[in-house]
Amino acid sequence: MVNFGTTFVALAALCWGLSGGIGGILTGQGWDPVVVSFYRGAIGLLFVLVWLVLRPQGSGLASRRLWFWSAIAGLGVAGNFSFYFISIAEGSVAVAATLMYCAPVFVYLVSFTLKLESPSLFKWVAIAMVMLGVVLLTGIYDIGAGEVTPLAAGAGLLSGLSYAVFIFGFKYAAPHGSPQAILVIAFAVLATILFGLGDGEQTVAVLTTPSWPLFVVLGVVGAGLSFIVYIIGLTRTAPAVASIVAMVEPVTASLFGVVILNESLVDLQIFGMGLILATVTALSVYSGGNRGT
Repeated sequence: MVNFGTTFVALAALCWGLSGGIGGILTGQGWDPVVVSFYRGAIGLLFVLVWLVLRPQGSGLASRRLWFWSAIAGLGVAGNFSFYFISIAEGSVAVAATLMYCAPVFVYLVSFTLKLESPSLFKWVAIAMVMLGVVLLTGIYDIGAGEVTPLAAGAGLLSGLSYAVFIFGFKYAAPHGSPQAILVIAFAVLATILFGLGDGEQTVAVLTTPSWPLFVVLGVVGAGLSFIVYIIGLTRTAPAVASIVAMVEPVTASLFGVVILNESLVDLQIFGMGLILATVTALSVYSGGNRGT
């Protein structure tokens, strides 16, 4: 039976793939990536606030450790959103998604160091296969194309590192309070940081721009619903496994480009997509069959 948690993580990743495409449209229109990230997180904050109001039991809001680790998670998600959209603005959705999903490398190394995960041949083969699939899917191996600028590459890698910070921040906050309380604190930290760092004029202009529906959809799909689903899945999945399963996001981002932006996929990219889906499915089955071990 496929693991329930990994299924939810994969569903959230599908939403994030769509949000990458929407973010690409908005930054292509000239919107500041930090402003785009702010609205994504601010709308997400509204959703998790409602979740907390509806499910206030065991919030743990009196715990200092909950606030500390949730704030760390907030720093992680703020960096993840911002660096991701910066990488998209300087490169492309597919390349940014590829670089961001170097995160499993960071997560595995930290997990092994903290003894949260046990190294195994299957895990190393799985991450190698998925990374190979992502490389083929995005065509990032074609250095001569000049698509990956230093800024795009650096921002993409920092986005992946930030994603790993969020995962561990949430994991360490989880014993001290409810997921909805953690997310409220994390998104509040995100909104505070990005509101101060973003372009003030653009932040206000979003409220009257014809593009405001895209900002709303981005917030709902990219944070409001997806993070709730993701957190539910993450509480039932090891951090390293969750990171690999979430690699379906580049697949969704590439499909967005094909269907919405009229981009095309060559044979190697299609093969890479199939490799990712097959490996993620195998990993989900493996994870489900080894719960409690």
